Amino acid sequence: MGILKDRFKAKADIVVAEIKDLLKEHGNKVIGQVQLSQIYTGMRGMTGLVTETSLLDAQDGIRFRGYSIPQLREKLPKAPGGNEPLPEGLFYLMLIGDLPAEEDVQHITSVWQRRSHVPNHVFATIEALPVNTHPMTQFVVAIMALQTESQFAKQYGQGMSKKDYWEAVFDDAMDLIARLPRVAAYIYRRKYKKGEHIQPNGLLDWAGNFAHMLGYENEEFKELMRLYMTIHADHEGGNVSAHATHLVGSALSDPYLCLAAGMNGLAGPLHGLANQEVIKWIFEMREELKTEMPTKEQIAEYVKKTLSEGRVVPGYGHAVLRQTDPRFIAQMEFGKRHTPNDPLVQTVWNIYETVPPILQSLGKIKNPWPNVDAHSGSLLVHFGLEEYEYYTVLFGVSRSLGVLASLCWDRALGYPIERPKSVTTALVKRWLKGEDEIWGD
Repeated sequence: MGILKDRFKAKADIVVAEIKDLLKEHGNKVIGQVQLSQIYTGMRGMTGLVTETSLLDAQDGIRFRGYSIPQLREKLPKAPGGNEPLPEGLFYLMLIGDLPAEEDVQHITSVWQRRSHVPNHVFATIEALPVNTHPMTQFVVAIMALQTESQFAKQYGQGMSKKDYWEAVFDDAMDLIARLPRVAAYIYRRKYKKGEHIQPNGLLDWAGNFAHMLGYENEEFKELMRLYMTIHADHEGGNVSAHATHLVGSALSDPYLCLAAGMNGLAGPLHGLANQEVIKWIFEMREELKTEMPTKEQIAEYVKKTLSEGRVVPGYGHAVLRQTDPRFIAQMEFGKRHTPNDPLVQTVWNIYETVPPILQSLGKIKNPWPNVDAHSGSLLVHFGLEEYEYYTVLFGVSRSLGVLASLCWDRALGYPIERPKSVTTALVKRWLKGEDEIWGD
């Protein structure tokens, strides 16, 4: 069955038994209360999902199986001579729940290398699109074209037992993650590099090979890709890309269909597309102020102008976090090590010192601190990847690690189809008057 698959099955069997006991003893326990405002405002803060891979803490940020971003950078295995964690190690941690050894990471790298072949019809499907199509659209289309390779779809059509759902989903997840860098790099080279494609290097790790296929051989850029793929991989289950993947999976759609749904959610400007909005905003500020490196005073005036026009400062604020995003800090530390004198990176740091006090003075914003999107673009631009429309594809490749690991757990634990109750405003009004029971079937 394979080392990783065997370990996952052993862990899943234990958790299935634990959940069965929890439900038997505590199944009627009430967790939290739903407020009327929450059902009208995106279910914000409502506890309604279980996601095994990560948990978002308002103060500490994202924790993967209990480990914070700084701990991951310290404890996960690294490439030879490198300082940043290998994403293969994080995937192992999310899937198995234990920190991997070096040989565990090497095993995953070799498995993904063996599974990375992309059928020719996928490239032909991409080529059928106009070259000016947004990179995320091309990415989702490519994932849908890959769906012909789904083991889950094939085996389900042949009459698969429920107890085997997880295994076919596991195989699809491993195939998908292995193939995504090739597809994503193809889209980048097609759109921005005149279709001059670069073949994979089977001697490189997953993120290092992605950097190679994009056309960036700088070892520091490969390190950036390892860090980027690690810190963007998961953000518990309630964010749009994770929830969409989980929701579509609950209908027993195969992992290709599920990931395509998640990536369509990631492409929204209130989710993954925000990273391109940050760098676009900084470019516009520099152009308007006619300077490559605005002073803090100039930044402050431009921020106030942005707010006065009814716009937000992209990259600042988060629905849950109440501190600076640890993922921002990780990128800032990377910048101080590798790009300390870059004017754009320094501008990001000056924005970091300028924006929070202004937002705090408004008295309406709970979290005026930067999130992960506030920094990532400046580092990419430093190494030459200036095409900010493409940034969400990078995010998508990384996010596949978390949402597909979670999907494996969804099927291993036998989660049912997701079907929350919805109501109408007319029923809400009757309920408030005591004329009806809002939670009836």
